Amino acid sequence: MDAVLVTAAIFGLLLCGCSVSGVEGIGVNYGMIGNNLPSPDKVIALYRANNITDIRLFHPDTTVLAALRGSGLGVVLGTLNEDLARLATDASFAASWVQSYVQPFAGAVRFRYINAGNEVIPGDEAASVLPAMRNLQSALRAAGLGVPVTTVVATSVLGSSYPPSQGAFSEAALPTVAPIVSFLASSGTPLLVNAGGQGLEVVVSETGWPSGGGGAGASVENAAAYSNNLVRHVGRGTPRRPGKAVETYIFAMFNENQKPEGVEQNFGLFHPDMSAVYHVDFSA
Repeated sequence: MDAVLVTAAIFGLLLCGCSVSGVEGIGVNYGMIGNNLPSPDKVIALYRANNITDIRLFHPDTTVLAALRGSGLGVVLGTLNEDLARLATDASFAASWVQSYVQPFAGAVRFRYINAGNEVIPGDEAASVLPAMRNLQSALRAAGLGVPVTTVVATSVLGSSYPPSQGAFSEAALPTVAPIVSFLASSGTPLLVNAGGQGLEVVVSETGWPSGGGGAGASVENAAAYSNNLVRHVGRGTPRRPGKAVETYIFAMFNENQKPEGVEQNFGLFHPDMSAVYHVDFSA
């Protein structure tokens, strides 16, 4: 997790310039870095039982995708960062990826986005992001699938973030991000980030607060307040776009015991036995 840590909160941004069917509300990231987590079918049932309408997967898992069939959940499906270079340089690998992880499930799984890489900008793999996105988009179109392709950047790419309406990418990140923005913005949706493209939609792909682990402010009370206030707030929109819900994904569904010790193991809404760490009212 390389997203910016501001006190104890984490944030990531998913950039999408594609027109999609409706704006979703609050989703939850489904991380699987644990050896005591429930089976995917039980996890998907838990999402539905708690009125969580959307799920983000950091990497493809056919067992999870099979469990999502017929669930109605909106799905953000990510690629592994280590696959980016090959996705960028080998169109046949991108086609195989789509044939393995998207095409067999497309009729019964509601894919919202395919996400090329997670927080690799800036970094050594950043140059692979845009060509990987292009190859994935071409493979999806060849398969007759209109799923948008996006990427996730950490808020560390922002040179200015306050006030939010004046947010802009840093000079260091701009050479990599600007062509991606142009690629994403080609559909002409409203510009939400000042990055030189028209029609860029911003989705908050990761935000959360730890319930324990020893970090400053890490407590069940603070985590509950953060998540519940977030759910109530995002539906109201932003000062620039009041009333337009901000699609947002809470990090994360479970406490994961194979992450580094400390706060990283304590971002879950649920314990591995599926009991709640704290209650979040997703109907708010």
